[in-house]
Amino acid sequence: MGSSVETLEFQAETRQLLQLVIHSIYSNKDIFLRELISNASDALDKLRLESLVDSGLAVDASDPHITLEVDPEARTLTVRDNGIGMTRDEVVELIGTIAKSGTGRLLEKIKEAKDAAAAQNLIGQFGVGFYSAFMVADKVTLRTRRVGTDEGTLWESDGEGTYDIQTVDGLAVGTSVTLHLRPADTEDGLADYLAEWKIRQIVKQYSDFIRWPIRMATGRTDADGAATEDTDTGSMDTLNSMKALWARPRKEVSEAEYNEFYRQISHDLLDPAETIHMHAEGNFEYEALLFIPAQAPFDLFSQETRRGVQLYVKRVFIMDDCEALMPNYLRFVKGVVDAHDLSLNISREILQHDRQIRGVRRHLVKKVLRAVKDMQTKNAEGYTKLWGQFGTVLKEGLLEDPDNTETLLELLSAASTHDAEKTTTLREYVERMKDGQDAIYYLTGETRATVENSPHMEAFAAKGYEVLILTDPVDEVWAERTPAFDGHRFQSIAKGQVDLDEKTDGDEQAEADKARREQDFGALLPWLTTALSDHVKEVRLSSRLTTSAACLVGDAHDMTPTLEKMYRAMGQQIPSVKRILELNPAHPLITALRAAHGADADDPALPEIAELVYGSALLAEGGDLPDPARFSRLLTDRLSSTL
Repeated sequence: MGSSVETLEFQAETRQLLQLVIHSIYSNKDIFLRELISNASDALDKLRLESLVDSGLAVDASDPHITLEVDPEARTLTVRDNGIGMTRDEVVELIGTIAKSGTGRLLEKIKEAKDAAAAQNLIGQFGVGFYSAFMVADKVTLRTRRVGTDEGTLWESDGEGTYDIQTVDGLAVGTSVTLHLRPADTEDGLADYLAEWKIRQIVKQYSDFIRWPIRMATGRTDADGAATEDTDTGSMDTLNSMKALWARPRKEVSEAEYNEFYRQISHDLLDPAETIHMHAEGNFEYEALLFIPAQAPFDLFSQETRRGVQLYVKRVFIMDDCEALMPNYLRFVKGVVDAHDLSLNISREILQHDRQIRGVRRHLVKKVLRAVKDMQTKNAEGYTKLWGQFGTVLKEGLLEDPDNTETLLELLSAASTHDAEKTTTLREYVERMKDGQDAIYYLTGETRATVENSPHMEAFAAKGYEVLILTDPVDEVWAERTPAFDGHRFQSIAKGQVDLDEKTDGDEQAEADKARREQDFGALLPWLTTALSDHVKEVRLSSRLTTSAACLVGDAHDMTPTLEKMYRAMGQQIPSVKRILELNPAHPLITALRAAHGADADDPALPEIAELVYGSALLAEGGDLPDPARFSRLLTDRLSSTL
């Protein structure tokens, strides 16, 4: 007995996505079978895990497997598993509304994708490969019963706007997906999907490493997919090798096998940039097979991003997204770790505090960083591409992983004033430092153009000092907190007393000129400090300016304006930090202001000119004016008075 059939509509975004999947995304129709087998494998993993957690679970898990069934006369292909199954509510939630809230984001990303391959890659990342079945089928029927329940669910759809669903009795635990193949066309190759040779080829290419047996009754169809006369001669054959690639010696694994396994676990169509295969023996034995992708995933900086390392214990899948094995700043690393000495019932909470797992994590991190370092020294072009994809997140490690600070600093690559086309490592920067230079100079900003055109750069450019150009938001934090590299401290040229004239100590004329300037401006500076007290805490003369009239700098330990904005954007209430206004004593505007103040310190125009000097310095560094309308009026009035 079963319930009556209920017809439900797909979510609006799901209908759009279905049309994209069916008509434009997948350039290779073979992908549909890989996706369905992958879903079946996940269901078997989940059942094995649940049976370990719940010893009283009433289910026979002695022979977990996936079965492929072909019916040439009915033109159907069925993918069946005896995994965990689904309830009716789960079917509606997981299939009726693809990827739940992620669907809209997926549609947006697919529209941004430049080619079919990029779009196809997104499909795998969002986990909606089930719907690739509609590329080859005009109807899909799903039957499922979840372990621990008595009722099953029958779901059916033609992939257009609705699906039918009903509760049914008599189903075995697990899930079967039956594809009713569209009528064969001489050009679309759909007839091949009923042929044994074609199914074998697809399984070997895409699913050979699935840990569960993939079985099919063989010898029942010929090369054209037609049934043979003697169907009794068919036998069940296992199509995949089920070999745990990570457990095999490295010399026995080909690069093609590594690449295919990587694509299977990552849903990435590109080959990995680096493969790390290791076997650790001793007090805690484990194998690991890790991959560094060649391209960053689109959700690398999303809060929902999952880390890519899976945990197995003695070939038994335990969990995906194992945070205990890889730090957040290496979240892009994909792969598996198979531990020999852990309990099968271990939880995420226990893993976080397990001494042996912490040791494994330290070892894995060092291996990954060493692989990146090897690429830096042996494959400069590959390293440059890798840093371009993952450099920003690797720099997060300077905040998260003090044990590997030196290694990460060696890997760091940044733009600098030395070369407009190429980035530089810190080691290369240090080798080019001037005699007597004790600091690594840097300046942060939103873009390279903003940094290069900053007034803070003027004296450094004039005197030939190289400055690192740091434009990632994380640069604001790590450069502040990292004390030094190779004995050289990091120094922001927008903070503190960066007085390059100090390099001329012993020059009596230079010392005399400096003393004279300070005397000449002795009355103006305290007056300006008072006049601009709402905005700055001090006004002083600068030796870092050559062409600009003024610039704003912070004290050595002050928070930068950009960092202030970042904290406020995160909802943190922090007090505003007043900065220091530095004046170029040789600039005509500043000398004129000094003269005007000396002639009449009570001139009502002087405070307005002071505001304009401050506002201009703020704009020059890309800052936000406190009152743009007032600044515009003062500037207009001042220009009018000069005409």
